[in-house]
Amino acid sequence: EEPGPPKKCQTDLSLLLECLKFQMKCPDLQKQALLTIHSICEKREHNVELLREMGGVAFLLNLSKSSIVRSDVAETSLFTLSTLAEANVYCKSSLSRKEIFTDLADWLVTEDAPLTKKRVIVYFLSVVVSNNKLGQILAQNTGCLDILLSLFRYSLHSSQLHQLWSSVSSALCGCVNNPQNEEGQRACVTVFPTVKNWFQQISLPQTELFQPICSFIAMTVTNNCMYLQKCFAAAGGLENLTLALIRFCLQSETSLLACQLAVSTSKTLSACISDNTSLASDLAKYGLVFHLFSLLINPKLESEERLSVLLTVGHCTERNTKSSWCKLAAFP
Repeated sequence: EEPGPPKKCQTDLSLLLECLKFQMKCPDLQKQALLTIHSICEKREHNVELLREMGGVAFLLNLSKSSIVRSDVAETSLFTLSTLAEANVYCKSSLSRKEIFTDLADWLVTEDAPLTKKRVIVYFLSVVVSNNKLGQILAQNTGCLDILLSLFRYSLHSSQLHQLWSSVSSALCGCVNNPQNEEGQRACVTVFPTVKNWFQQISLPQTELFQPICSFIAMTVTNNCMYLQKCFAAAGGLENLTLALIRFCLQSETSLLACQLAVSTSKTLSACISDNTSLASDLAKYGLVFHLFSLLINPKLESEERLSVLLTVGHCTERNTKSSWCKLAAFP
């Protein structure tokens, strides 16, 4: 749906704000008003700017922290703020404040906090740290990053917490990359041993678990071969990632799902050995290149997927390739 005329949007947003302010005894009406603001402002930067100029962002922030409104109204306020921050960089900047992140950290560690509230908080964090260096730094300095790592480590195997865990993995990716944040990447070393075990335990149907783990590892080790790639390998993560990739390659002939997982896993492995020929050469004992070539000829692969697998083969054979070129250059 296209946004309405600016004047109408301004009027609508003004009326919705008035509803929020003067209907404190009607939480259902407040919640509906918040969801309507979300609908008007979602992916519409100008509408968010209109709301910000009339003090709406500040009011929603106060509403999300208020102890006198119903809990689901406070949660919906924070969810709506996430929508605003995602659509408007100035709004995101205005929400990148230490006191906000400190409050979020306190709420996340509150034992009796509802699961829905924790999920909304994590979603808010994932939005505010994304493409925002200041947000990444605040997440580190206020303890939010450490709390996210703890949630990532301990909430995977509870079916009730799967959605929370998935949001946490997304937030962690935002904390360590785009832009790359080396300090945040280094903090993630603490979960490498846990991830190593997950690669052994996760079975083929559990793609909703495996792919976020791969994304997290790729984001964490990217462009950090001098330290984090070695840490991941030392923790046993590279070995178990390789074995999982081989497992998927072997199953890919009969399973499209295994084929897709093999491709995404190969991309992660590529990030783990990129520009690190010593780690790449260590994988020779697993016969990985043979399995990657078997994957390459699989008719289920799209051309783009085949290219990404070829890049992984290139990283796996980089030292041998360089050696071959040196011999050719020296040949009279």
